[in-house]
Amino acid sequence: MTDSSVPSSPDVPVSLDDIRRAGEAIHGSLERTPLTLSRTLSEITGATVHLKFENLQYTGSFKGRGARHRLLTVAPGHGVVAMSAGNHAQGVAHHGALLGLPTTIVMPENTPFVKVARTRDLGAEVVLAGADVEEAAVRAHELADERGLEFIHPFDDPAVIAGQGTVGLEMLEQEPALDMIVTAVGGGGLAAGLAVAASGHDRPVEIVGVQTERYPSMADELAGRASTARAGSTVADGIAVTEPGRLTSTILAEHGVDVLVVPEAAIEQAIAMLLEIEKTVVEGAGAAGLAALMTYPDRFAGKRVGLVLSGGNIDPRTLSVVTLRGLAVAGRLNRLRVELDDVPGRLALVADLIAREAANVVEVDHDGLGSTGARSTVLELRIDTLDAEHAERVLEAILAEGLRAELVDW
Repeated sequence: MTDSSVPSSPDVPVSLDDIRRAGEAIHGSLERTPLTLSRTLSEITGATVHLKFENLQYTGSFKGRGARHRLLTVAPGHGVVAMSAGNHAQGVAHHGALLGLPTTIVMPENTPFVKVARTRDLGAEVVLAGADVEEAAVRAHELADERGLEFIHPFDDPAVIAGQGTVGLEMLEQEPALDMIVTAVGGGGLAAGLAVAASGHDRPVEIVGVQTERYPSMADELAGRASTARAGSTVADGIAVTEPGRLTSTILAEHGVDVLVVPEAAIEQAIAMLLEIEKTVVEGAGAAGLAALMTYPDRFAGKRVGLVLSGGNIDPRTLSVVTLRGLAVAGRLNRLRVELDDVPGRLALVADLIAREAANVVEVDHDGLGSTGARSTVLELRIDTLDAEHAERVLEAILAEGLRAELVDW
């Protein structure tokens, strides 16, 4: 690293020195997470992919870095309040408890129970209010005024941004030859911190942000266009932010950060790939970087890329659905519909044909009312295959016996 930095000013509120000081301040309170080369993902994407495992932090995400650094500026014993749907909440709750600061977290009313329970377990008072983070923020500010609490913003705060930037310092110490660092963008705190951290490196390092197509607020802001948000539910709820940060957007614009937009399906695929290939659980936001590499392969081909796996706090039910959908997209989990004459031995015949093709039946549903005739019946099977081509071979074997069958879309 060199001594050059972007100076603090009203336009550029965080400097490289601020991030270095943040690193010293939070040293020993958070994990120095590993940065590991993924040979398999490198082969798949055409880039040299290094994974930064921020999902291994105690609270499951990078958010504890910024929370800890910001909380160190609060007077001892003074209460704080924050709004969050999950990761910022846990970071503030955990580090507030360690520092002896009473914490109140306002979470949207539809926050998954597991995140509410985890935040309470970490020592915070949880208040449920509003339909989304923006409405929760209104209540958080009200509580700050009513109770004399200090408000801790999840991203648009110089101390928070500096804390998040320590991720970048670590990555460039662990692998100085990186050409790019790719990260999810919600409000932009992590991306802004990374941009400043990379600005002092002894060789150019490009920062690339990633947003879901349903919440492209920062991409729209930087492009100077009207909002293209689709809103609604998203598997990447950690970056479902409708308004980009004022400070963070200033920093990203100053450093020329490019923000890409990816479809929901790509994020789901990336979650499933990281689970299967790297044996690591990431939430939708944490998988957004890999989704970008899969969506824009030419953008990253031949580059040494650091992907920030920013968090692992995914709802277990969401993870199970994403995993099954991932298998289906890859052609490994299939729905097979077979219509049979309703006579003994026909089910055994179908099972034998599937077994001969080395496929596996994982579920069977027998529907005597869904057939085309009173003397026939319908089997709905879920079969496990190597890939889509293998599934087609199973279908061909069944059709070759004169049976009526088809592979059905999910």
